Amino acid sequence: MTENAEGDLNSNLLHAPYHTGDPQLDTAIGQWLRWDKNPKTREQIENLLRNGMNKELRDRLCCRMTFGTAGLRSAMGAGFCYINDLTVIQSTQGMYKYLERCFSDFKQRGFVVGYDTRGQVTSSCSSQRLAKLTAAVLLAKDVPVYLFSRYVPTPFVPYAVQELNAVAGVMITASHNRKEDNGYKVYWENGAQITSPHDKEILKCIEECVEPWNGSWNDNLVDTSPLKRDPLQDICRRYMDDLKKICFYRELNSKTTLKFVHTSFHGVGHDYVQLAFQVFGFKPPIPVPEQKDPDPDFSTVKCPNPEEGESVLELSLRLAEKENARIVLATDPDADRLAVAELQENGVWKVFTGNELAALFGWWMFDCWKKSKSRNADVKNIYMLATTVSSKILKAIALKEGFHFEETLPGFKWIGSRIKDLLENGKEVLFSFEESIGFLCGTSVLDKDGVILLFGISCSNFFGATFNFINLYGYHISKTSYFLCYDPTTIKSIFERLRNFDSPKEYPKFCGTFAILHVRDITTGYDSSQPNKKSVLPVSKSSQMITFTFQNGCVATLRTSGTEPKIKYYAEMCASPDQSDTALLEEELKKLIDALIENFLEPNKNGLTWRSV
Repeated sequence: MTENAEGDLNSNLLHAPYHTGDPQLDTAIGQWLRWDKNPKTREQIENLLRNGMNKELRDRLCCRMTFGTAGLRSAMGAGFCYINDLTVIQSTQGMYKYLERCFSDFKQRGFVVGYDTRGQVTSSCSSQRLAKLTAAVLLAKDVPVYLFSRYVPTPFVPYAVQELNAVAGVMITASHNRKEDNGYKVYWENGAQITSPHDKEILKCIEECVEPWNGSWNDNLVDTSPLKRDPLQDICRRYMDDLKKICFYRELNSKTTLKFVHTSFHGVGHDYVQLAFQVFGFKPPIPVPEQKDPDPDFSTVKCPNPEEGESVLELSLRLAEKENARIVLATDPDADRLAVAELQENGVWKVFTGNELAALFGWWMFDCWKKSKSRNADVKNIYMLATTVSSKILKAIALKEGFHFEETLPGFKWIGSRIKDLLENGKEVLFSFEESIGFLCGTSVLDKDGVILLFGISCSNFFGATFNFINLYGYHISKTSYFLCYDPTTIKSIFERLRNFDSPKEYPKFCGTFAILHVRDITTGYDSSQPNKKSVLPVSKSSQMITFTFQNGCVATLRTSGTEPKIKYYAEMCASPDQSDTALLEEELKKLIDALIENFLEPNKNGLTWRSV
């Protein structure tokens, strides 16, 4: 085909009326080809159109992304339901419209933009480019933008929003998701992720601003506008200074003979973890050379999520053995999660769960508070928080020690918002966590932070400390896993069956042989344990989540992931300190989980894919 002929074809595609038989699709195709200036994503839609692939066109163009537990998140590629140049421009235009309505001083206070190291060549899409386009939309509207000149850990964005008194911020990241994904994570002026009603109102504004404005594609503004500022050095210095507030034993750290290995999983973490180790007085951790530098293909791991455990920590563990290092630390690609493994006396590696680490970190923070508190400090002013699917171990500690423990809905956005409320009422929050290795020490950042948690490695014998917990607070054994399900209809039918189990509007009374004491359904707002049968936690209709409390003391939750095509299950057996037969408790939990999977999830019947480890 000659160059002119190809140009004529593209011109015809741009201006031709589309007759797919679906007026909504015809309109969407026309909009995309008029608005998208990225040659790679335009070409993806044009190829689908040429080949008559109407179903895929409909899937890509006739629905939009919605805010989940971590903002907007999807695969990179062409389409209104994917992450790409155009949808990020549209999202930022909607953000601008909503923030202009909410803040009269928006153009004085400004907006923060950060990004990780993700990218996709086939879509000419990278986190850095998407961050520049986000900044360009706002700069074109005369909004000051604090755009980091380099990739940063996700916690730097909410930290910068508070430190710089910005009205909001966005981090371009998909955290530990597969390499094909990216995301748009929004923080409010309080430094916490947005919750309702902001998320719904922003989506409405996005719908009203879908056509790119003049200047929205002009990413040259990032280099030319006097309103663009680089906060990198200032924020990094302030952040590291704040770390010193939770460094209780720097002199002891400087003398330790412990050696650490750290992997950043091909993401942003290496340089920042090295700096944090200096702050805490440790010798630098030994980096895993194959995973130290950014790589958007995550080429040495099947899945860039340290939560998957030993199967993705292979390089780290082998390096630790070679270097005689006893502790391995793994931050996920955007450095907001932290995994820890310790070499035990028998030569076997123990990879800790998020619940186990939270027990140790929470206890450590409270112990340090007790030793350093002022004379008139009141333990009743102290709080710790966890998401409702996480272990109840902090609750057991709180009951014994006298401080407060609270639960939130899953997702750190709920923890961040609650922390802000507590701070405004004069309370002190020492520690917060979610079981998926997301932790927060103190309140300098109102989101999970994999760098700040390095304070906890001062506790040099993790595994030994675990046994002390059993004697003090009771044995808490938990198990978390998931099934993959790519069919939303199947997911919905699984949960609707549980709501109409033996008869309409009746939840199950048994799971196999295990009697159910209470049921809480966050999706509908039902809670059988409450006098009015209404859930104390907020209703969340956009996701599925049902919790069962069993007569044997076990608590189990089934829920859908807010960021991935997963049905997750969480189960925990909470024993009092006088229940010492841990093997019996573990066997009881295993039997209950087997019954939960067989009777409630029915993986074979529903075509669910088991988690592969």
